[in-house]
Amino acid sequence: MDANGKPAPKPIEPSSADRPVTAAGALAALGIVYGDLGTSPLYTYQAIVGTVGGHPSAEDALGLLSLVVWALIITVSIKYCVFVLRADNHGEGGILALMALVTGRAGRGTGTLIVAALFGAALIYGDGIITPAISVLSALEGINVVTEIFKPYVVPAALVVLVGLFTAQMKGTASIGRVFGPVMLLWFVVIAILGLSGVVRRPEVLFALNPLHAIRFVLAHGLHTFVVLGGVFLAITGGEALYADMGHFGRNPIRSSWYTVVLPGLLLCYAGQTALILENPGLDGNPFFKLAPVWAVIPLVVLATFATIIASQSIITGAFSLTRQAMQLGWFPGLNIRQTSDQEYGQIYVPVVNWTMMVCTLFLTVSFGSSDRLAGAYGTAVSTTMLLTTALLFNAMRDVWRWPTAVALLVSGAFLLIDLAFFGANLLKIREGGWIPLLLGVLIFLVMTTWRRGMDALRRSLVQKPEAIGEFLAEIASGQIARVPGTAVFLSRSETAVPPVMVRHVAQIKALQEVVVSLTVKFEAYPRVSLEKRAEVEKLAEGFWHVTLHFGFIEMPNVAAALACARDKGCPLNLDDAVYFASHDEVVRSAHPPRLPAWRRMLFAMMYRNAVRAPDRFDLPADKFLEVGRQIAL
Repeated sequence: MDANGKPAPKPIEPSSADRPVTAAGALAALGIVYGDLGTSPLYTYQAIVGTVGGHPSAEDALGLLSLVVWALIITVSIKYCVFVLRADNHGEGGILALMALVTGRAGRGTGTLIVAALFGAALIYGDGIITPAISVLSALEGINVVTEIFKPYVVPAALVVLVGLFTAQMKGTASIGRVFGPVMLLWFVVIAILGLSGVVRRPEVLFALNPLHAIRFVLAHGLHTFVVLGGVFLAITGGEALYADMGHFGRNPIRSSWYTVVLPGLLLCYAGQTALILENPGLDGNPFFKLAPVWAVIPLVVLATFATIIASQSIITGAFSLTRQAMQLGWFPGLNIRQTSDQEYGQIYVPVVNWTMMVCTLFLTVSFGSSDRLAGAYGTAVSTTMLLTTALLFNAMRDVWRWPTAVALLVSGAFLLIDLAFFGANLLKIREGGWIPLLLGVLIFLVMTTWRRGMDALRRSLVQKPEAIGEFLAEIASGQIARVPGTAVFLSRSETAVPPVMVRHVAQIKALQEVVVSLTVKFEAYPRVSLEKRAEVEKLAEGFWHVTLHFGFIEMPNVAAALACARDKGCPLNLDDAVYFASHDEVVRSAHPPRLPAWRRMLFAMMYRNAVRAPDRFDLPADKFLEVGRQIAL
């Protein structure tokens, strides 16, 4: 089934996620995938220690470390690296790609799966506005370990860094992206060395690898453990990025980077911070920066700032990619998307998303003022998305991998218990600001569902009766409609062979060009379509053709170039001479029972009015594009 509930064609030339592991691929994955996870030691342990009063006992310190260790192992090493990365949609990952995969195989409950995936995707935007703020603030706050002279300037400096980061998006990151991997490799080496220095001094922290320490902590602290888990969750907030970025690198380079570099570096760093707590029970401040000797703090702050910029860059570009997927799958209005690199397909820029995220991020930075306070707002959105990903993963196990239902329930149920624990823990943060990303997620979810319902209502209102289409084709065949030299391409919002804009054009002009193409553009529920299957061509009458162009949900649709495939299949298109026609619709209130509630109709009308025009979205020549106005009552 495709995104519209119709049988999907057989996937064509899927890109494999099983790419071989190369040093270059693993290094690139370090720079793009692991920015958020890699910089979490900057603020995670400080937040965790704060949940137990700031000065944990030796046994509690080992318990806290054990919780972090096993959260990383169970959620990232096992759930994401072993199972979730296996659920690729022909090489692509991310919750929307997973939605397209499982809804195409699910026999029932498709509506529930779609709602879960859409809400999970919407929440990623909520995560996207907090990650840059907390990451950059936590890095710059490290200077306070050396001196508090600059403390009043931390927030202004963070604002400057963030403004520069978002402003740089319009130029793309193809050039600076080459240094992301080496910088993050240096980062993981440095935090591993810092952590190792602490472990050497207090090797007993290695006992935290025993999960009994985590179990004892939970039993000793009872319900207060949920408060602690809200801090522990900060260590795994970047786990979803492994799946979302799979299409760029493949699962194997992502896995190899995790097991060989990222996980050892993180474990050593958290163990080193625990060792520091054991050495100095009365320690105040961020234990991460206190691991470093005084002379190394400022260089560490500089390196941490670069690492957090990379982490922020990753979440921003992830939001851009998510927006493109949502657009192509029909859940988001057409937005202006710019390709910022002629070599890297994933390098895109979405202005409205970029500037909206910037405003929200700057607002959060100023409002909360410190990484400690932001930690209270961080995690609610990500924990919900992870929970919904597990629910979709169960359907992938059962319907795609054909596992027995009992086995799928057993495996996914184990992950679900962990996800529910973190989800419940993060709900306790709602009063501390956790409601902010949830509210943003709800608003974006309403935008997505309103756009889809509005487009469905619009298409239903444009459905023509079969007899009317037959009469129009008969008029063409009999010569009742005059033909003039030239080529006309009429864009249709439906799969109807005779789009309403063509009928309206004939009614006004009383003629048609010698070569006429009714064009339908379809986005499939898989990521890419081969050139051989790009175009379907059907001859309806003399000089009249119906062409359907197929694009994958991650492809940038260049319609003019794709029409060359139709020409190769017998449609006599002269692209140099072609003129493109489309309708310019105005949504108005229906005099009959409305197809949409009033609030949805107004929201849809606003989005529809401001959606990017066909020449920009489909890369059509603007000087050969004409629009025919009409009103549509919904």
